[in-house]
Amino acid sequence: MLVFMLTLTRQAFSQTDTLRLSFKDAEKRFLESNLSLLAQKYNVSSAQALVQQAGLWDNPVLATDQNITDAGGKYFDHRNGNGQVFVQLSQLIQTAGKRGKQIRVAESGAQIQQAAFDDLLRNLRYNLQLDFAQSASLAAQRDVYVTEIKSASNLVNATEKAYNAGNTSLKDVIRLKALLFNLQNELVDNDRQLNGLQVELKTLLAVDPSSFILPQISLPATPTQLDAVALAEQAKTFRPDYRLNQFTLTQNTDNIALQKALAKPDITIGAAYDQNSNYARNYVGLQISAPLPFFNRNQGNIKSAEFAAQSQDLVVKNSELQLKNDVYNAVQQYRINQQMLDKNQTDFYERYDQLFNAMLKSFQQRQISLPEFIDFFDSYKETKIKILQLQFNLQKSAADLNYAVGTTIIAAQ
Repeated sequence: MLVFMLTLTRQAFSQTDTLRLSFKDAEKRFLESNLSLLAQKYNVSSAQALVQQAGLWDNPVLATDQNITDAGGKYFDHRNGNGQVFVQLSQLIQTAGKRGKQIRVAESGAQIQQAAFDDLLRNLRYNLQLDFAQSASLAAQRDVYVTEIKSASNLVNATEKAYNAGNTSLKDVIRLKALLFNLQNELVDNDRQLNGLQVELKTLLAVDPSSFILPQISLPATPTQLDAVALAEQAKTFRPDYRLNQFTLTQNTDNIALQKALAKPDITIGAAYDQNSNYARNYVGLQISAPLPFFNRNQGNIKSAEFAAQSQDLVVKNSELQLKNDVYNAVQQYRINQQMLDKNQTDFYERYDQLFNAMLKSFQQRQISLPEFIDFFDSYKETKIKILQLQFNLQKSAADLNYAVGTTIIAAQ
């Protein structure tokens, strides 16, 4: 069953169209094609349209009243001063700068939507960078398993021939087959993880489901220095979630001013024409009206706006504290992972590959025993996987640092 599954997996990889992408190419495609980003852009445009709406004047109101019939049964007879016609035209005039305050609240709303878009972009880009790096790591691990499975298969075939010729024991054959079985099982598990990441990558990049994305990625260049204090200050400017909280505080503060302005009565000015029902025919009058703020002075809305602003002020302070901790932790994690991949260790990993070939040759020449070779075989595989995991950890820590600061500090290669 395991061999059957392994065969299906190989066929699945061979039947798909391989799409080789660098991270820059993937990022460009992501910005152009990701449907979640395109949807969020409409929310930004919607909020910007509300700024325009907030600055519009109220429409004037036209009202009319006229008789349908008169005593003689005639309809709409207004000849020679007959009948009654009343026409009124009025305009609401907002006081206390309400329109300007409404515009400022709407502008803050547009800034909030833009920050929400930037935050979505930041999160999706982070997911893209992680999925991209992990896919590259799993693809490289797959190469390790395929290479070892090939070597193990050759050894199994050679050992079975030696067993049939009476030159080795059945125990050696079974032990090598068990080694091959474990490698095949681990390859299937590796491919299962890789396929799951492919689904996420194809969704992020809007790629055809039948394609296979093969990331072309290398370790990020080491920056000259990472100043956590300076990066934390940069994060205050670039982190969209922090800016969103700041814009929300600004909107709440502007809303306090707006609610206080709404407590001031607006004035309605108008003119009226009355043909017959007033004390004089063809009466023309000036109308001025305003509500008297005896009971409702918008007290509840003002208090509510003040409490909302006080709450949001604490949210901003907490997000600043979280921001600093995120940056300091990301810098520390990157330094730790970078130290694990210094030049001396890279040289060791290269020599380890040479040693594997030498050990394989020694076993074939029966210079070392089967238990010694299997121990080294397992050790080699685990070391290669750990190397790839360390490389992925460095890629992830670079992505974490970019995410914590809110901008690209260490570019993916």
